[in-house]
Amino acid sequence: MFVEPLFYQPKTSDQKKGTGWIEVICGSMFSGKTEELIRRLNRAVLAKQQVEIFKPAIDQRYHEENIVSHNDNFIRSTPVSVASEILLHVHKGEVVGIDEAQFFDDSIVEVSQKLAAQGTRVIIAGLDMDYLGKPFGPMPSLMAIAEFVTKVHAICMKCGGVASHSYRLADSDSTVLLGSQSQYEARCRRCFHETPATTI
Repeated sequence: MFVEPLFYQPKTSDQKKGTGWIEVICGSMFSGKTEELIRRLNRAVLAKQQVEIFKPAIDQRYHEENIVSHNDNFIRSTPVSVASEILLHVHKGEVVGIDEAQFFDDSIVEVSQKLAAQGTRVIIAGLDMDYLGKPFGPMPSLMAIAEFVTKVHAICMKCGGVASHSYRLADSDSTVLLGSQSQYEARCRRCFHETPATTI
């Protein structure tokens, strides 16, 4: 029986004036990344911290502005086309949330570093691997510079095991294909690799 490993989650009381850090929540599709991001951001709101939230403008699957999880939980956000726009919108945010970070350009790394250096708690969620099982966009770099990395898992739709891969059902070779349960499945390592790559 698999048991999720325990990990340290920073508390709002840990954040001293002028001290910032970066948290990354990563995993496959349907693993609860956005759900966890929303949970942490809502806790910051309850703690009466100033929270600002962003997502890539390309992601309009469920709503043009809201960040929406697959469980239909949502939180209001500001869509931006490129990562550098985030710095233009952040004013006095003590906590900055960023969803679907894999869709941003590489400058998201520098943006996150600047925000943390200014004393901001930066919480980032994104896919760590693409549909081929390769590191996705800027996510490896974000995970490397983060003080805290949480890897969440889904349930394999083939065998019920622990899933860490996003298997594409749709017939497309584009790296970026926004999708839902009709286009992707969460799969474990074995079930992901047992299907020939030509049919992925």
